[in-house]
Amino acid sequence: MANENLNQSTSGQTVQPGAARIPAATGMSSSGKTVIADGVIAKVASIAAREVPGVYALGGGAERMLGAVRDVIGNTDHGQGVRVEVGETQVAADLTIVADYPVPLQKVADDVRAAVYQVIQELVGMEVTEVNVTISDVHTGDDDAQSTGENVGKGARVQ
Repeated sequence: MANENLNQSTSGQTVQPGAARIPAATGMSSSGKTVIADGVIAKVASIAAREVPGVYALGGGAERMLGAVRDVIGNTDHGQGVRVEVGETQVAADLTIVADYPVPLQKVADDVRAAVYQVIQELVGMEVTEVNVTISDVHTGDDDAQSTGENVGKGARVQ
């Protein structure tokens, strides 16, 4: 079944599977219009950002806390920490990340920006006008130890 339609013909043109029949940015074809929800674009951007080395998490403190609750009940928000503004042919994205320590923060931000630009242009087919990256926190190994209570009574300044 996967090989049944290797080439599809449209108005005398041969189109390879997965290839756009029209410029993707317009979302229009001879048989209808494609609409990609803002949440889908945010999710795609989030996945790309999470794959960048040096990104520990997405979202600010409150978002991450709410995300942890969602994860427990099985309702993970893959768009957490990402806000997109979508026009007819253009997208602007704002991401909030937590970086791993001691990675160079500017490099992580630049790598996230490049990954998000690329994935939106390639998968969504829209022009990206800007990607703003806010680093809201830096994750250290001590953060994990404190949250599990491992450091309690071990030289802690306050007990």
